[in-house]
Amino acid sequence: MEEMEEELKCPVCGSFYREPILLPCSHNLCQACARNILVQTPESESPRSRRASGSGASDYDYLDLDKMSLYSEADSGYGSYGGFASAPTTPSQKSPNGVRVFPPAMPPPAAHLSPALAPVPRNSCITCPQCHRSLILDDRGLRGFPKNRVLEGVIDRYQQSKAAALKCQLCEKAPKEATVMCEQCDVFYCDPCRLRCHPPRGPLAKHRLVPPAQGRVSRRLSPRKVSTCTDHELENHSMYCVQCKMPVCYQCLEEGKHSNHEVKALGAMWKLHKSQLSQALNGLSDRAKEAKEFLVQLRNMVQQIQENSVEFEACLVAQCDALIDALNRRKAQLLARVNKEHEHKLKVVRDQISHCTVKLRQTTGLMEYCLEVIKENDPSGFLQISDALIRRVHLTEDQWGKGTLTPRMTTDFDLSLDNSPLLQSIHQLDFVQMKVPATPILQLEECCTHNSSATLSWKQPPLSTVPAEGYILELDDGNGGQFREVYVGKETMCTVDGLHFNSTYNARIKAFNKAGVSQYSKTLVLQTPEDTDSEEQTLPFPVPSERLPLRRMSPFSSTLNLQPSFPRRSYFDFRSSPHQLSLHSSLQSLNVPGGNFETQSAPYSQLVDIKKLLAVAWFAFDPGSAHSDIIFSNDNLTVTCSSYDDRVVLGKTGFSKGVHYWELTVDRYDNHPDPAFGVARIDVTKDVMLGKDDKAWAMYVDNNRSWFMHNNSHTNRTEGGITKGATVGVLLDLNRKTLTFFINDEQQGPIAFENVDGLFFPAVSLNRNVQVTLHTGLPVPDFYSSRASIA
Repeated sequence: MEEMEEELKCPVCGSFYREPILLPCSHNLCQACARNILVQTPESESPRSRRASGSGASDYDYLDLDKMSLYSEADSGYGSYGGFASAPTTPSQKSPNGVRVFPPAMPPPAAHLSPALAPVPRNSCITCPQCHRSLILDDRGLRGFPKNRVLEGVIDRYQQSKAAALKCQLCEKAPKEATVMCEQCDVFYCDPCRLRCHPPRGPLAKHRLVPPAQGRVSRRLSPRKVSTCTDHELENHSMYCVQCKMPVCYQCLEEGKHSNHEVKALGAMWKLHKSQLSQALNGLSDRAKEAKEFLVQLRNMVQQIQENSVEFEACLVAQCDALIDALNRRKAQLLARVNKEHEHKLKVVRDQISHCTVKLRQTTGLMEYCLEVIKENDPSGFLQISDALIRRVHLTEDQWGKGTLTPRMTTDFDLSLDNSPLLQSIHQLDFVQMKVPATPILQLEECCTHNSSATLSWKQPPLSTVPAEGYILELDDGNGGQFREVYVGKETMCTVDGLHFNSTYNARIKAFNKAGVSQYSKTLVLQTPEDTDSEEQTLPFPVPSERLPLRRMSPFSSTLNLQPSFPRRSYFDFRSSPHQLSLHSSLQSLNVPGGNFETQSAPYSQLVDIKKLLAVAWFAFDPGSAHSDIIFSNDNLTVTCSSYDDRVVLGKTGFSKGVHYWELTVDRYDNHPDPAFGVARIDVTKDVMLGKDDKAWAMYVDNNRSWFMHNNSHTNRTEGGITKGATVGVLLDLNRKTLTFFINDEQQGPIAFENVDGLFFPAVSLNRNVQVTLHTGLPVPDFYSSRASIA
């Protein structure tokens, strides 16, 4: 709770709020501090003169800051009024928080009057020291502002939690530490005083003695005085004005300015605003967790930068010493550059750590303050500040989301010393600001073959910081021959035409820039169809294997036409242990019965019969058809949502034949939501839970049980739910036209749906409390395969 202390201190005096009042801008001030910053305004700016002229309709009129010249841009503080004969300039002073405070321009109030009851000069104006909004007080003066009793309660609990050990109240000289408290007497006793003054006999034997800490809590939880209306001091708050967003009394509704406004029950609005603040805090809590992890990452970066700097300096010195006399004059300059880069990186990271630490402390303080506010049992007091707190929480959450949790500096020193020039070129020796690019990654979901052409797609690794100027695609001749270059350029997708039918091609890709050439990617094996009359087939075999270095060979016997293209094809993968061969084909080819393909895996002499392989699907989530609130990551394999409502996301691949199994792991599960898993048509409704319409078949599950749902019909309640780390399996058997679900490798209930027929897409619905990751390319569970073979 220590980080909450800033929320409990007055911006003027810098101390804990004393008798805080709530300004219309939702900020707070001590009553005494509010009197200190009052400024007298000209008669023409008074509320009375404005109401007389018909220009003002509010009890508190905000001033034109430009006209009144309240804010001083020179020192970002507050200045006194100037330019009016009736309001001479008054010297200002600065409070402990740096806010300019005006000494009272009138005699101090009488000693017998409290600050709130002391007379306030006519036409007084007060300016909020936090948002700089100014307003003119009416005839009620400071009594027109409601007291923030919720804030008083939070401060009271905070100060009591920091207080020293409770002392006995009956010790005559040096009070001893209290050991018990009598709830009926409301007195703290040490052991000697308890035996002397509160013996356990007679009427006192029925009194209840509790530990001091528990007694302090019971005192703290004693009911506070019911709040009264600021306009009608004898009336208690009973309703909530929706238009003015404030509690009102019965008399305000009968004859006051709220008579024609929409009002609601005070208790109902109290619960509603508490719920809204709690929901807003959930999002802010996630950001705070991310910020803590980010700070750990930044602190690790400091150590990593220091280690990299030491390593880089050692390498630089070794290279410079090799050139002895010729390099000595240049060595100091190069070391200076490295040290400068080192200091620059450290400065950027440390500045970001400092900035993030301050922001996190403010966020944590706001969170703790809001949690303490939620504990308050005063509806009207809570509703006075709930709107402002909800806005602050949302604003703070948005501030964390604007790239704040992204490092501004990398840990690598992207410099390499080129020591190859001759000695006469030493004076031109400089760092090469590049490294060899990272090895490209083939995007298997985009690679396919179609008749006599093959399309390949690749990308740079996600964390690569070294740019590539271009790529070199190499293909063999289809008969296990040598590789040759078939494409050189900047594109990341290429279609190769004119391939032989019924042939197996090996493809690989590498990147290059001025510093050199990257390593080769893993080799992709492509199988072309048997003839031109066969259905479309994509048979890429991604086979990781070691290949010989690049050797330029003669061209193919057939012509190669290279075209950049951007297909969007579904694909499947066939695997066989122990070589983990993968066979990708399009949806159309999967539905063709039979098939007899052979391919090679290292070593080449070993052949695998594809007929013995089991067909499994590889796919990802589809951003193009998903609801706009869905958030994608991990190459579209991980999804969550930005909304509290359920949103639907589909897989990229549709199924109409065969047996298909995929799993989803629950990465995050907060507040016991009920995500739904299943299959759906392409035109399923995306803004409701999966299974609400007749286009989806799903199982929705919470932390205790699950139900099957289709067309908003709920069936087969089954005990057993999910938690963080759970795995949900979906088995779609289009041969038997059934849909079955699993949780943690155990079947969940009976067969969920039967007679499912048509084209189905994997589907999930979730809200912001859930994050799941998709796992595809999985074989059908063994027990189901054996049961299907028996059937």
